[in-house]
Amino acid sequence: MKLAHVILDIPTQALDAPYTYAVPEEGLFAAACEGAGDEEGADAQRDYAVAVGAAVLVPFGHRRAIGFVVDIREYGQPGGPDWPAEVDPAKLKAIVRAVSRPYFDEEGAACAQWLSERYIAPLSACVRLFTPPGGVARMVRGRDGRWRLEQPIVGEVDDRWVVPGPALAAFSPRKNAVKQAQVVEALRGGELRVAELAAQFGAVSSVLKALEAKDVVRVVRRRRMRGVQGAASGSVTDCNRQHVPSAKPALTAGQAAALSAIERACDAGCGRVVLMDGVTGSGKTEVYLQAIERVLAQGRTACVLVPEISLTPQTVGRFRGRFGDTVAVMHSRMSAGERFDQWDFIHSGAARVVVGARSALFTPLANIGLIVIDEEHEGSYKQDSAPRYHARDVAVWMARRSGAAVVLGSATPSIESLYQCAKNPLWEQVLLPERANGRPMPEVRVVDMAREFAEGSRSMFSAALARGLQEELSAGRKAVLLLNQRGFAKFLLCRECGFVPKCPHCETSLTYHERGNFLICHHCGFRQATPSVCPKCKSPYLKKFGAGTQRVEDELRVVLDGMEGVGPDVPIIRMDADTTSGKGAHQRLLEQFAAADAAVLLGTQMIAKGLDFDDVTLVGVINADTQLQLPDYRAHERTFDLIEQVAGRAGRAELPGRVLVQTYESDAAPIRAAACYDRALFLRDELPKRRLLGYPPYVRMANVLVWGAHEPDVQALAKEIQRDLDKAVHSYGGQDWAVLPATPCVLAKLRNTYRWHVVVKCPADADISRVLLPYFRRRKPDKWVNVAVDVDPDDLL
Repeated sequence: MKLAHVILDIPTQALDAPYTYAVPEEGLFAAACEGAGDEEGADAQRDYAVAVGAAVLVPFGHRRAIGFVVDIREYGQPGGPDWPAEVDPAKLKAIVRAVSRPYFDEEGAACAQWLSERYIAPLSACVRLFTPPGGVARMVRGRDGRWRLEQPIVGEVDDRWVVPGPALAAFSPRKNAVKQAQVVEALRGGELRVAELAAQFGAVSSVLKALEAKDVVRVVRRRRMRGVQGAASGSVTDCNRQHVPSAKPALTAGQAAALSAIERACDAGCGRVVLMDGVTGSGKTEVYLQAIERVLAQGRTACVLVPEISLTPQTVGRFRGRFGDTVAVMHSRMSAGERFDQWDFIHSGAARVVVGARSALFTPLANIGLIVIDEEHEGSYKQDSAPRYHARDVAVWMARRSGAAVVLGSATPSIESLYQCAKNPLWEQVLLPERANGRPMPEVRVVDMAREFAEGSRSMFSAALARGLQEELSAGRKAVLLLNQRGFAKFLLCRECGFVPKCPHCETSLTYHERGNFLICHHCGFRQATPSVCPKCKSPYLKKFGAGTQRVEDELRVVLDGMEGVGPDVPIIRMDADTTSGKGAHQRLLEQFAAADAAVLLGTQMIAKGLDFDDVTLVGVINADTQLQLPDYRAHERTFDLIEQVAGRAGRAELPGRVLVQTYESDAAPIRAAACYDRALFLRDELPKRRLLGYPPYVRMANVLVWGAHEPDVQALAKEIQRDLDKAVHSYGGQDWAVLPATPCVLAKLRNTYRWHVVVKCPADADISRVLLPYFRRRKPDKWVNVAVDVDPDDLL
């Protein structure tokens, strides 16, 4: 008898283990489907096999539920010697039927279980990572209280194509059969979609039926790949036709050494990690490409992770230029249908290389030999909802299981990765200290805005930055200006009484937007018109504080228009979360910037990396202090990273580059260190503070988040959890472990909920999940207050 372990698709910590069901004999499936009734929906008769990775319909309590099979084993008769003791034959229920093909294999099931235990997340949320986007059936409850099976919201799309039949060459339509003659004439030029014929000639269904009956044409269905140009007529496996790989440039000594290290790691087959520590422009991408080429030649596959915003046409284009149509792309800017098609393309085995954001790790890529994580220091590799995994740690786990290698690339590696290279024999650091074209790194000058203010300047552009813009733009070159926030101003303030409009749902001030004249909360989306007078004291003296991208754009336009040799013809391309929210907007804005002769690209963090333009000769950082003042232990590291990364956008080709960093804290260690590309200087300042205060990499942490609509309930539960964890932690780890007092989060109120947290710290080599997991698995959920655990948090805000 076969028994299946099934993870129910019900997101709760209470379901902390798979349930066991009997796998019915195949002849019983038809009977199960016949008795399904309306509960099963119209697709009840579709036949799938019960297999590991498949979604199945199972009885659960007084209803039915969807689950995912993670294991199937053969046993003898119930009660026999090999029968599992924990399974009571009298209570054993059978799977009703499978409702999908397999989405993942045994390795995927093992990874989901590991994710659930390491990151203390519901099993169902972990399994869902391995399923196709929008392509899973689910149980929904109707108004009548009955549960019914709802089919996936996306699936395959087939187009109808008209192709020549055997009688086409000799066919001659009647004189009055005008549409037949038009269709036949159009078809002589090649195959056409039915939709294309209908658009040109009107209704053609009856015409095609008549022609098909005479064997003049055939109407066939073909899979259409959404969002993939040139693939509409091909099948999911029709790829890499007549592809000529892009040329491979000669490697520098540093690139060659890095490639050799990666090859050794791949040959070792034990999950080794290579940290490629290379300055911006050192040619890390070319090393990735040649390493992947070798892996593909060995019959294995590769996965390349990039920060979400760096999925530019430049990035994807380089991989497709080298590997053709065997490259699949996965990121959140694609529609659900496009992501489904790319997932299916990978599942078919036709894709050999997957390029995408962190979720691309969980696509069904078989026989993986290399995982590349570009810009590995980026915070976007940390998931902010359950399971709160870090892609770097998951990639290392996967590589050790599959015998693959992991490559981490960055000009500013994370402190945790540098620490691992120093302590872990499976990690190796390779340096690329020079740019691939031999050009020097651009000179960085720190501009003290406090001195500028003392000298009477009130402009957000220093004299040095204004002068630099005029010199470069008048010469027909380009500039990049970074501002690490969006909106027109940070907040509105009444000069009479000090009132600041705040979001009624979040404990944050509303951001002012000049275009449209409104205030908005960038956390929950609450919006209101800008008041003409203070709502509290009725004073008309409302001042806009801070500078957002809209305001910088407007003031920059005034400055440029008044410059000799520049004027209004120089475009300003603004890139922030507002201007890139539409599909394709990111690509369109970059193409606009590339096409201009002289132009300014103004944007937030998204422009700090992944951009490679030969004619960018000036980079300006409007306000380098924004992140520096955040109450978070990574604030200084992120400031250092951001300045170094954006500095690398200048002088990447023959033209020399320069960087101007405007700051009110010119003596801050991260800014001084970034200005001279001196990581050692930054680490000498940062690491002693981390060690003294007990922060990574010297400890591991877990941040227990508690939130709800009523603050007294949230506070009471947070303090209860703190007391319970204090007991559990000290009985296990003694004085080396610590549970900090329950306190409100920095963002204490968000979207109408109050937020508290409890931070747990332990030694760097300890298994923090081993202590926390049993407690959170057995605690009963509170009706009014939510609890989540963030293991190895990226921040504590």
